[in-house]
Amino acid sequence: MESRLRVQGHPIQPMLVTFPFGLFVSAAVFDLADVAGGPAFLGEVGYWTAVAALVTAGLATVAGLVDLWDVRIGRANRTAITFNLVNAVMAALFLLTCLIRAHAPQRGATGGQLATELVALAVGAVGVGLGARLIQQSDRGRAAEPAGWETFDGVHGATVEIARPRPF
Repeated sequence: MESRLRVQGHPIQPMLVTFPFGLFVSAAVFDLADVAGGPAFLGEVGYWTAVAALVTAGLATVAGLVDLWDVRIGRANRTAITFNLVNAVMAALFLLTCLIRAHAPQRGATGGQLATELVALAVGAVGVGLGARLIQQSDRGRAAEPAGWETFDGVHGATVEIARPRPF
């Protein structure tokens, strides 16, 4: 799968996907500490961390949809669509808990909301596996990139590219 949105020749979407997943995990950890009897502010931190994750998930989704536009029909296409749907389900479950908590005075999580977040993280773990499969599918047939300090040879500044779509 060739990405249209790239930085230094590397696709942007796989980089962006790590932010929401990491923030969702952090939100669940804060909420777990809150539900387990920790200070009340941990629930508030968990709520705002989940909100930040939803914002970054939106950015990653936009980049994923741009990349999905050029994926040829086949195994990579099915994997990419499934990957995006799984990530959307994870984000939707967190959105549900955030919407419920938005009007609460403390914004702390309940046991049921924490359970919903843990189910969302399990769904997200499936997305991580699908993302790894997409990376493997896109790396087949490519030459190995330089490793170590050779990576920085000839780099004079960051470049961001938006490639034109390939004709079918």
